[in-house]
Amino acid sequence: MFTGLVEALGNVEEVKRGKLIIRAPFEDVKVGDSIAVNGVCLTATKIDKGLLYFDLSEETLKRSNLGLLKPQEQVNLERALRAFDRLGGHILQGHVDFISPIVELTKKGEHWSLKIRVKEGYEMYFVEKGSVGVDGISLTINKVEGLIIHINIIPHTYENTNLKRRKVGDLVNVEVDIIGKYVISYLKRLKKDSLQSLLNRFYESDE
Repeated sequence: MFTGLVEALGNVEEVKRGKLIIRAPFEDVKVGDSIAVNGVCLTATKIDKGLLYFDLSEETLKRSNLGLLKPQEQVNLERALRAFDRLGGHILQGHVDFISPIVELTKKGEHWSLKIRVKEGYEMYFVEKGSVGVDGISLTINKVEGLIIHINIIPHTYENTNLKRRKVGDLVNVEVDIIGKYVISYLKRLKKDSLQSLLNRFYESDE
């Protein structure tokens, strides 16, 4: 499990044939550790002189932007959350739901305005002031307009993540809020009359 607080930027050394090699600044990582790379939970299979080696499954390549990486490209890195750590962002599993394009990344005063077009069918998972994982960064949604989510990026986040190298059209990894996933999944499984009964009880509790 992760929090969406990027710890460091890594540099891609090589990505091919289902293998990814990242140069990272971590000194206490060991083989078998879970590390979020652009928000994707990967297992370190080898460590050698600052290089971290990962295997990429077909599902990972299909769901994320890791297969699009090029040598020397920067990626966001976060080690797995420890039981005694602060949960400073929000709960992220490192299980990317889809990739989507940036439609705006504009500086407004000291901050940046980020707009992302989300995949059709997933719009129900995004709410104003809710959380979203973008390339492994925990971000707050300011507004939702159809398939477009609006996000404000503070200077610290911009300067300490790979957002400073992003541009309009780039595909980013998106992970929706896991709590929202479970709630919507539960509601979908309810029969229509059961759902109406649940809503009636909810409205009655407000009276």
